[in-house]
Parts: sequence; structure tokens; C-alpha cells
Amino acid sequence: MNNHTKTGVLLINLGTPDSPKVSDVRSYLTQFLNDPRVIDLPWLARKLLVNLIIIPKRARASAAEYQKVFNKKGSPLLYHSVSITDKVQNILGDDYGVHLAMRYKQPSIEDTLAKMQALHYDKIIVLPLFPQYASSTNGSAIEEVMRIVRKWWVIPNMEFISQFYTDQNYIDLVSKRAQPFNLEAYDHILFSFHGLPIRHIDKVFKERPASSEERNGSLNAKNTYSYETACKETTARIAENLGLSESNYSLCYQSRLGKEWLLPYADKKIEELAKEGKKKLLVFSPAFVADCLETLVEIGEGYETLFQSFGGESLELVPSLNDSDDWASCISKYIRK
Repeated sequence: MNNHTKTGVLLINLGTPDSPKVSDVRSYLTQFLNDPRVIDLPWLARKLLVNLIIIPKRARASAAEYQKVFNKKGSPLLYHSVSITDKVQNILGDDYGVHLAMRYKQPSIEDTLAKMQALHYDKIIVLPLFPQYASSTNGSAIEEVMRIVRKWWVIPNMEFISQFYTDQNYIDLVSKRAQPFNLEAYDHILFSFHGLPIRHIDKVFKERPASSEERNGSLNAKNTYSYETACKETTARIAENLGLSESNYSLCYQSRLGKEWLLPYADKKIEELAKEGKKKLLVFSPAFVADCLETLVEIGEGYETLFQSFGGESLELVPSLNDSDDWASCISKYIRK
């Protein structure tokens, strides 16, 4: 290592099972769903619900879904994340050390931070790769970093990038992913975000009290960490970039696990659009920077089947940013800022 100041960079994504085997998927789900920021119930209630009901019920079915995602290179979320880390390292050069960790499974945050500690960085920048802040993603990743680093004898300067959905570079990149598609050929465009329980949004406003107008209005200091506001703002900005009229696009939330989740639900919205006579849909997934189970299988396969079952003809998915050179350049700009 050079003698001059060097900065460590930690990129964090959600994670993926080590393989699509039932045992590996069960292990992944156990770690993921027992996170109190993901299922925010009291300890005993969460343990009983997750370990005795959800995982026994879902592990085998989820493994079958992961079989569709894994290929010769492994899990797309992992190999795209590894590739983007390498590209960011090449752009930033020797003054930076760029590392990748997953919040759940491998490479773990704990193991990766141990390597970073041994390199004696003067500063560490932590970037969870989730554009819109949610306690269950960005918050959980940052909390895990803090849990580990607080035990170090020497804690270097630390900087966290909690979210980046308002950054114009990110908005431009997601918009650019539509270039191969003729937008006028589609009857409607959907912006699909991962769903959250409404109580997760409510907790933001317990910490940042806001009036109804502040909570539901345009972006402001009180609602900037509201995931719902972030998704609406992201959608509006991309739609404006693409020149879409309000009647031509909708926002929806996928992957719900219970009642009282953010509305409208993606499956219900797709059914509604098909029954209205829409034949061709194009779907963006701006919350996912790398394609994964939720984009490739849930939307790309499951929602197309659903759409066709109600009379639609085709549903196409706009690829995520993945490991594209322009996304690597964008991340590098965040780090240099």
C-alpha cells in the first residue's frame, strides 16, 4: 500500500443464496427474514413466524424460483455486483480500495470489513446499492457496518451514502435503459418497486414528524427518507426524462408478504391494465440496480404470465443497471464527491 492517504470503499448489495439448493435457500432466508429491520416484530413473534411458518413453507418453492435465475456464472445479483466493483476500482485507481459485501450470505460484511481493517484505511466510504432509503435495506446494511466497526480500537473516518435516488446521473442511467425499446409501441409503462409494510413508512414519520401535507406532498426535508415518497419521486423524474404523460404510466409495488403494504399492488395493477384492454406493457424496476429473482422471475416471467391470463399479450422488462460501464462511472462519481 502507498504511504499516502488511502480511502476504502464498501459497496453493499442485498445478497443471494450460495446456490439454488433448498438447504442454501433455507439458510439465506433464515438470515434475511430474521433481521429485525426486515420483519420488525417483537423477537419471539418474529422467530416463531419466520422459523416455524414462513421458511418451512417457502424454502422449497423459493429454491425452484432460484433455479431459474442461477446460470453457469452463478447468481446474476452476485456476478453483476462483483463486476461493477472491479470496474469502479479500475476507474478510481490506486488511491482507493473498493470492496464488495452482501448484507446476507457471501461475501459477508463482517469478513469484508475484517479485510478492510487489516489494510488500515484512513477513511471508509460505505455505499449500500439501494437508491431509495428503506430501513430494511439501507438501514440494515449501515447498522451492520456500525455494529462491527464500533468494536475496532482504531475507527477511521467513516462516511455513509444513505440513498441516491435524487441524483440526476442515476435518473439518467435508468432512463437510458429504455433506449432499445420503442416506448410508443407499448400501451402502458409500469414502474415496479419492492413493496414494504405501511408501518415501515409510519416509523419514518415518528422520527421525523410531518403534517399530512408534508408527508404526502412533494419532496421536502421531512419526507426525503420516506420510501414511498422516494419511489414516487423516482418515477416522476424518470417519466419526465422520457417525456411520458401521466396517463401513460403507473407506479406499483411488488413482492408483498402480508396485508397493509404499500399500494397499489403490482399484481392487481397488472390485472387491472389487462382488463382495461392494454395489450403491451413495459416495466422498469428502478429500486434494483442489479437483476435478480424479483426482476427476472417475479416480473419478467410471473407478471407476464399473469398479464396474459387476463387478456394481455406481452410484458417486457427493462434491464437493471447491472455492471454497465456508465453505472460504474456513476458510482465512482458518488465516491469522489
